[in-house]
Amino acid sequence: MLVLQAEQVSVEMGARLVFENAAIEVHQGERIALVGRNGAGKTTLLKVLLGQQPVSKGIVRRHIVKEEIGFMDQSSLAEGVTAREFVEREKQALFRLKRQLREAERLMADGAADEALLSSYASDLAQYMEEGGYGWEAAVERQLQQIGLSPEVWSVPFQSLSGGQKTRVKLAAVMLHQPKLLLLDEPTNHMDSETMDWLANWLCGFRGAVLFVSHDRAFIDRVAGIVFELSPGGTKRYDGGYSDYRRQKEHERKTQEAAYEKREQERKKLQEVVSGYKQWLDKAQRNASERDPVAKKKAARHAKQIKSKEKALERLEQSRVPKPEEGARLKLQLEGGAFWTKTMAALSRVHFSYEGGRELFHNISFQVERGDRLAVVGPNGTGKTTLLKLITGHLRPTAGDVAAHPHMRVGYFMQEVESLQPDETILEQVLGLADMKESDARTILACFLFRGDAVFKRIRNLSMGEKCRVAFVKLYFSHANLLVLDEPTNYLDIETRETIEEALSVYPGAVVLVSHDPYLLRKTANKVISLTGGRFFYYPGTYAEWEGHEQLSDELQALQNEHSRLALHFTNQLSAEVPADEEAQRTHLQELALLKVRLSALETEIERKRRL
Repeated sequence: MLVLQAEQVSVEMGARLVFENAAIEVHQGERIALVGRNGAGKTTLLKVLLGQQPVSKGIVRRHIVKEEIGFMDQSSLAEGVTAREFVEREKQALFRLKRQLREAERLMADGAADEALLSSYASDLAQYMEEGGYGWEAAVERQLQQIGLSPEVWSVPFQSLSGGQKTRVKLAAVMLHQPKLLLLDEPTNHMDSETMDWLANWLCGFRGAVLFVSHDRAFIDRVAGIVFELSPGGTKRYDGGYSDYRRQKEHERKTQEAAYEKREQERKKLQEVVSGYKQWLDKAQRNASERDPVAKKKAARHAKQIKSKEKALERLEQSRVPKPEEGARLKLQLEGGAFWTKTMAALSRVHFSYEGGRELFHNISFQVERGDRLAVVGPNGTGKTTLLKLITGHLRPTAGDVAAHPHMRVGYFMQEVESLQPDETILEQVLGLADMKESDARTILACFLFRGDAVFKRIRNLSMGEKCRVAFVKLYFSHANLLVLDEPTNYLDIETRETIEEALSVYPGAVVLVSHDPYLLRKTANKVISLTGGRFFYYPGTYAEWEGHEQLSDELQALQNEHSRLALHFTNQLSAEVPADEEAQRTHLQELALLKVRLSALETEIERKRRL
């Protein structure tokens, strides 16, 4: 069943063409990823499909009513509401009535139960019941439970929730309307790996259609069955997930490159033939005269051949294969300051807790050494950003010692983003760097995809992806020998992420990195700190090796759990009364023998796993 269709859609904003000739079809049950560069207009296209953004050309056909389309964007305007209230306000009339009832109940509890208040309360309560208020409350609670949010979180202010919890609450609000199509804009931003796994599984089980914008390659691979790429020239469909999309893109590039090279060779050959014929014609015309009819005929023959070849060359030019375009890529090569000491920072028996809070770190010790690509991983709220601040000296430990080499220079990505001045232009921010000239600044900004008048954009008007690129300009010139990166690829498009991965892999200094992007971590990390379940674990190997170690640990735990369950069952069977019936006795003994065999097999497997 066709749910939604867009044909030849173009969008202009002022004098700027955002994109043109965009076409997309969404059928029931499809899970579609929309990818493209920062600024390509992906969010704009979602708003076009919703009817929130007018089009310059083209048409959008919705085969379901607008109320059956659920939209979850990146913004969260939710001041002064709890998680539950965020969902409840999806029905504003009932939400206002409920608030009036609660306020009246508070006043009556304080002894202000005059006749007017009682009358107003009775009227509001009757209206609330008539409009199904209590049924609606039950639906809200049911939806919060279905998206896996425990009741103790419902009364927490929305703004105090983690990124993953906010996503769950927003999804509950959307699902309250039982949509047939979900439109999701960057749903995995600020989400830890555990919540990402939950969302991927949830979306794969959703019976309706899903169209989502994402730059998370692993998430696209897990969820999407179709990828649409949006560029200024329109959309193009690719079947499969992100890995399939990349393979098809590479095949397209190679095919086009081969066709272009072949056509160029044909063109050059024809040009050489035409040039040779022209030389022969000039010579034949010089030799031709009224008294030399043979030379005259030869000249005429050459003229015909030239005309024929020129027409062939003209046809070739008209059907010319365009040269494959790489598009503008971010050019980034991070440079570290000269620094040859092995140990850059050392944490020794460090304890840390915020005032009045639980202890986040207990007696932890490790070193950051030159050449380290240290990944810090774990669920949200486990202290990853706190650990970065301890390393950089922005926080002091409750106990223990953090020693930094006196020549260590830190480039802190999040600090660079937060220090951007909203009223300054991009160019002004870069000119504020030491010894920076305008000509050099423009050249540098062009390398970071800020060209022409784009350098005069004010920081406050930039997208988060653009702000991150400006922050990387400042990191580029910091001459730091230790880069501390807290979720550096959030908001960045896939090509920019890949460029940063390449730059980090050859960076001569050390890197401490917090990220939930497995592609980035597999490409860069050579050591891992895991903060999970209140424990600190240092792994001196690559992220891929750590993943294998974690999988092995999970498998071992599962085997031990199964062994404990069977051992308890075996003990209970041994102590159970032996049946009097001979057949039942035989069955009982067979079950005991089988349990013993299974326990023995599990013990062998557990021992084997422990030796790995």
